[in-house]
Amino acid sequence: MPDGRPENDFGPWLARQLRRAGLSQAELADRLDLTRAAVSAWITGRAQPREETKRAIAEVFGTDAAVVYNRTSDLTPMLPREWYHRPAHADGGREYGNAAAFAFDADLSVLAKEATQNSLDERLDRDYAVRVRYILHEITGERLDAFLHNIQWDRLQPHYEQAASADQKVSKSLRSALDDLATTSTLRLLRIDDYNASGLIGPEYTDGQFAAVVRRQLDSFKQQASRAGGSYGLGKATLWGTSRFGLVLINSTLSEPFEGRTARRVVGRLDLPWHTIDEQAFAGPAWFGELDTEPAHHGTARSWWADDETVRGLHLDRPNEDPGTSFLIVGAHDASGTADTLAEMHDKLVRSLAKDFWAAMVSGTGREPMLEASVTALHNGQTVIPEKRIDPHEHHPALSRALEAYLDGETVEELTERDQVAQASVPLTVVARRTDARRSAANVEHEAVLLVTPAGETDQQQLNQVVLMRGNRMAVRDHRPREVALGAMAFQAVLLAGYATGREGEEVELAEQFLRASEPPEHNRWGKTEELTATYARGALSRLADFHRAIDEAIRSMVGKRESTHQAGPALLRELLKFGSPATGTRRNQPIPTVRAVTATIGDDGAWNVGVSLKLPAVEDPWSLTPVAKFDVRSGSKPDVPWRLVSAENCRIEGANLMIEPGVRSAAFTAVTDPTRHPVPSSMSRLVVDVQRTRGGAA
Repeated sequence: MPDGRPENDFGPWLARQLRRAGLSQAELADRLDLTRAAVSAWITGRAQPREETKRAIAEVFGTDAAVVYNRTSDLTPMLPREWYHRPAHADGGREYGNAAAFAFDADLSVLAKEATQNSLDERLDRDYAVRVRYILHEITGERLDAFLHNIQWDRLQPHYEQAASADQKVSKSLRSALDDLATTSTLRLLRIDDYNASGLIGPEYTDGQFAAVVRRQLDSFKQQASRAGGSYGLGKATLWGTSRFGLVLINSTLSEPFEGRTARRVVGRLDLPWHTIDEQAFAGPAWFGELDTEPAHHGTARSWWADDETVRGLHLDRPNEDPGTSFLIVGAHDASGTADTLAEMHDKLVRSLAKDFWAAMVSGTGREPMLEASVTALHNGQTVIPEKRIDPHEHHPALSRALEAYLDGETVEELTERDQVAQASVPLTVVARRTDARRSAANVEHEAVLLVTPAGETDQQQLNQVVLMRGNRMAVRDHRPREVALGAMAFQAVLLAGYATGREGEEVELAEQFLRASEPPEHNRWGKTEELTATYARGALSRLADFHRAIDEAIRSMVGKRESTHQAGPALLRELLKFGSPATGTRRNQPIPTVRAVTATIGDDGAWNVGVSLKLPAVEDPWSLTPVAKFDVRSGSKPDVPWRLVSAENCRIEGANLMIEPGVRSAAFTAVTDPTRHPVPSSMSRLVVDVQRTRGGAA
């Protein structure tokens, strides 16, 4: 039955049917043997036709009377689908590509973060998880030919050829994509489906989710705007940026009817640079759909309500009627060059989803998580890599354990056992807005939640870091606390701020807004932004600095002593820096350096990349230190690994030694191991960096 929405009322509905059929009100009146005034009264809503008149209207359009009664479909047959290319600007302005796409790298990990965050922001029923599926599909032969036919490639190709002929960045990328397609006759598709999401609801051109995604740039229209991770409206550009052809097709199942329907709202969007064809100039963007019959948008392409056969032909079929959206990225690739094959792309998506959304996939006992995510890969419709559902406990066991303990109310104040999770409060001062009518100019104190637990043996996350998050548990950055005492236990930690705490109230909302304003488009830090300085009173940046210092202080107080229960076997990079026993002749109780910050990653070539910054005590003698890399083993001596030392700050390298002048209070060095000399592959190793005073040295 009609749902009572304005576009589904009889008048607007009938007006749309007349436009689609190319009939005037006078022509319909003549066929019904009524006056034009009667039809006009229906259109304007001043009157409703009688039941026998509705049957007569159905006869005019050659359809069943139930269609007129229910108004859940159109009276006229489906209109032809076309590509509408936006004409060039009349003032001569040109855009050689979508500037929003350059705000991010066309990297699969960035795509996974932005697209999945958008799905989380549009979660519909908050008692259930939003389900996100990434489906890689490589097509060749007849499947490729059929797909290109369905997207009207023959009409697109002249635009691609012209757009690829210019001497600028986007054109060169297009030329490469076209040449590869012609040479290999292979096309990679990446479909991102979400379920239990709102779908692209709203009208075609005015405010709503649909227009924000399909028609506009820098529009972050969200159902739950106060809880949303994104705020710039830039994240959607990663969809088009990941396509070598700048082409994305969309199929949405709506949570709220539009034009009386919810299923299979389909549209395509193409982003090309400015180009000309036969002396006609085009701005670049194009849309695939039915040509609009409304006077204000006549001739432009709009979304249409597709049938099952059409969505299958476009590789957009959804297995059920749950609300949500499917985005099909045509010519998907990873611009970083680290994922070239289908298997590598699959693996990178799995790792990226686990890294950025492990917290959203963790749930308390008896409750569903916020998010479920999976990745699969196909070749010509056949599964080549089975669907892999991301398990946060597999990828980040210690962090997942910490968050689960918090959700179940099982945290402790002080760590005494290895599997415990300690909880502490970290204050964040939210300064007043420059103009805020809701409250006085007084600052508001928000209590963020810090969770700390001993590192697990199989953790993939770097050690001794704090994952900072807000909103729907969106990971903003990995923060390494400064000046953690030497010999402190290896730990994993997570800080929950704003709505990530699970609390409600004005204080939480204000903290959420404050932190969101402090994030750049990449949402990868809390610091100075134009929005922060323009929106909040003076002192906002200082309060953020205080917040980070408070996090560091809380960490130092919680991990300063080892837990009493010790399990055999070192953790990955546990005690990354160890100072050996003092050399003969040194003074007892002499102050020793402490670790200010440590980073350790495995490069694409398998080399360990280690960076260490030190805080040095005030002494009169120079320091002579010998950093040594060793691979940890369960028994026996630890084999040394050759590496190359590089001075980074306030030190010099002499052979294998680190020389630091007297009076220097801080120093830093980096080191890279030789992967060809590793006794075992890096991914299967544990690395220990042993920094000792040089025997016979001045220290």
